[in-house]
Amino acid sequence: MKSTLKNACYAMALAVGISSCSKDKVNNPASDNKGNYILTVTPVASTGVADYLLTADNLESGTLSTAGNGLEQDGTYRYYVTTNNKFFSMLYGQGNPGAVTTYNIQSGKLTKLSNFQTETVQAFAPVNNDLLLIKIPRTFGNKANWYKVDTDKLLITGEGQIDVANLTGNGETAHFSWVKQVNNKVFAPYFSIKGCCGDSFGTKYPDSAWVAVYDYPSMKLEKVIKDDRTSFIGRYFVDGLGVLENGDTYAFSSSVATTGGVLSSKKPSAITRINAGTTEFDKNYYFNFQEASGGMNITNWIYIGSGNFVVNATTSAEKGAYSTGAHIGIVNVNSKTFKAVTGMPDLDKIGSVTDHNFTPKDGRTAYMGVTLKDGSSYVYKIDASNATATQGLKVEGGTITSISKL
Repeated sequence: MKSTLKNACYAMALAVGISSCSKDKVNNPASDNKGNYILTVTPVASTGVADYLLTADNLESGTLSTAGNGLEQDGTYRYYVTTNNKFFSMLYGQGNPGAVTTYNIQSGKLTKLSNFQTETVQAFAPVNNDLLLIKIPRTFGNKANWYKVDTDKLLITGEGQIDVANLTGNGETAHFSWVKQVNNKVFAPYFSIKGCCGDSFGTKYPDSAWVAVYDYPSMKLEKVIKDDRTSFIGRYFVDGLGVLENGDTYAFSSSVATTGGVLSSKKPSAITRINAGTTEFDKNYYFNFQEASGGMNITNWIYIGSGNFVVNATTSAEKGAYSTGAHIGIVNVNSKTFKAVTGMPDLDKIGSVTDHNFTPKDGRTAYMGVTLKDGSSYVYKIDASNATATQGLKVEGGTITSISKL
């Protein structure tokens, strides 16, 4: 997911049901790389261009180029998710219906399975064998729509509405930062927003966190849990939850709530916990990330196993509602520790850090895309055991926007 788009746009269009969208363009398929890693790359251009889908057999060495390789997709902005051994490429339609193109990999090469269509959605996640998609209003009084897509049949098999205006109970509307399967439930952390008055994403309640708990597949609301030790969980279009092997769920807060366009939360960036098998915050667990990191706030994370997360962070001077941090560190939620990662490029040389990265969940490793200001892009291997980053695969011809594996 591209932070540049998140800064400018608050909606994305996806597709549900077979459509007649134009086909992906194959750029000299005879020279395509083969492998089960999928890298999406936005080519260097002065105007909006489509991502390329490139495949590779390793991320730690070599060079991969958009020239003569990959599938050129239709549409400028795309978002990605893998589930049920399929890769879903979702077009941001800029107010219009977009396409969700589904692929699998055969003999190390991507094969298109179908296209989909649906309304605009702002949160999506695998749940059981489905993709759960949610269209979330930004105006007070409107309801959210949810859609359940069967990833075998590639069809909608359920849909309904959520009364987000009455979810908060405080006169504001709920806007889900993301959704996530936790055991047999769907957890939907949200931030409370005015949804009106020229301050749509502002709030009078910047210092609380909420999670709506839903039954699945009915999506019937079971309860809302609240914690006043942090601001809201995650960020706009950012998953702030991580589920460990034992079922415990951890939640980060960036503390980036705004009122009247100004950061207004008084709480530090911190991590809280919901114990396995429960639907309440654990009042005995609290990790003050801001204190442990010397004043930074988490902006994104990826769970890599064994209680370890690779986190993005910003300094207090860089802090903002839509700022994705280029400071990379290792958080262990069991020991409540933070270590800054060494070996990354100098901060003043980094142009962007990929939001959607890959981990084998071995407790140690993540692979992160980095594009430098000189235009060169690399995959960096992050080693949590010694908090180091090592430059790996070079990607020529564009900005890395996601790293996945089938």
